[in-house]
Amino acid sequence: MHFALVLTNLSGGGAEKAMLKMAALLAGRGHAVDVVLLEDRREHAPPPGVRLRALVPAGKLSHGWLGKRRAAWRLRRQLLAGPPPDLIVSTLPFADEIAHIARLPRHWCRIANTLGAEIALLARHGGTKAARRRHRYTEIYGAHPLIAVSQGVADDLRATFDLRNRIEAIPNPFDVAAIRARAAEEAAGLPARPFVLHVGRFATQKRHDLLLDAWVALPAAPDLVLLTAPEPALQAMIDVRGLSARVHIAGFQSNPYPWMAAARLLVLCSDHEGLPNVLLEALACGTPVVSTDCPSGPAEILRNLPECLVPCGNLGALTQAIERQLAAPADCSRVDFSNYAPACVAAAWEALACGPGA
Repeated sequence: MHFALVLTNLSGGGAEKAMLKMAALLAGRGHAVDVVLLEDRREHAPPPGVRLRALVPAGKLSHGWLGKRRAAWRLRRQLLAGPPPDLIVSTLPFADEIAHIARLPRHWCRIANTLGAEIALLARHGGTKAARRRHRYTEIYGAHPLIAVSQGVADDLRATFDLRNRIEAIPNPFDVAAIRARAAEEAAGLPARPFVLHVGRFATQKRHDLLLDAWVALPAAPDLVLLTAPEPALQAMIDVRGLSARVHIAGFQSNPYPWMAAARLLVLCSDHEGLPNVLLEALACGTPVVSTDCPSGPAEILRNLPECLVPCGNLGALTQAIERQLAAPADCSRVDFSNYAPACVAAAWEALACGPGA
């Protein structure tokens, strides 16, 4: 079978990494796989056996009305120059919109976040922008079958947009053995002292402010290491709290698993997610976690470790859970990885490709 995965670029984090893992998995099962980038920006290398195509050079893609239609024309010409792929999957709203405008056959949108939470956050700052975003998402996601990365994301889509189209909940694949093998690799820059880890881009939903407030409230906790690109605004948040000696920005790491394996604890304090890969990755490395019970994903991942979940935005609950897990870590072996087994996930995608045209 022939699969085509459409992304804006490869300069992001979880969604891009998940699509590359999916591409590698499908290619390893003997399928032809194209990863099509709308713009040629890369922080991740394509896996062996996967063909990478970029429609325009880095920084040349316009996000305006005309630029989107030009990108859609290029995408359609690229993918339909020969026999169409058996399955085309785009991910993240901009790539989804371009693929939607291109009117591609057998096109599914992969939804990696709880869009209802995103719109609710916008609504707090004014209803006009939230209404425009809701209309845009309804137009795009009501027109295509959807892959939701968790059951929570699927439920959110139906509730927020009143969708009646097909939605399949298929998680990201996690090869536990491969993660553990990569965790054993050498990693430059690992702290010599004990540390707690946070992995995630600097964005409002990730709640770095809450995490840093927790470190103010936990003066005896180990150092906090942030795997994210340096940002002046983030450094200012650290400095203003007097945490510059205890909180360190380590930058993006192409292999974060040695960092996860070496950490005493991984903390996720987001207000919303889709399926937070970092929780599964840390647990696969044998590292306990503390996570907000945000929509969606953490409760599904941690159904056997409910003591690791805390309410969103609750500083007291977060600090108490961090203290508990540092003192008496949860047993990571209680986590059930079976839903994320690569063979099961690949079979679900193959079933979509074999099914009736979208």
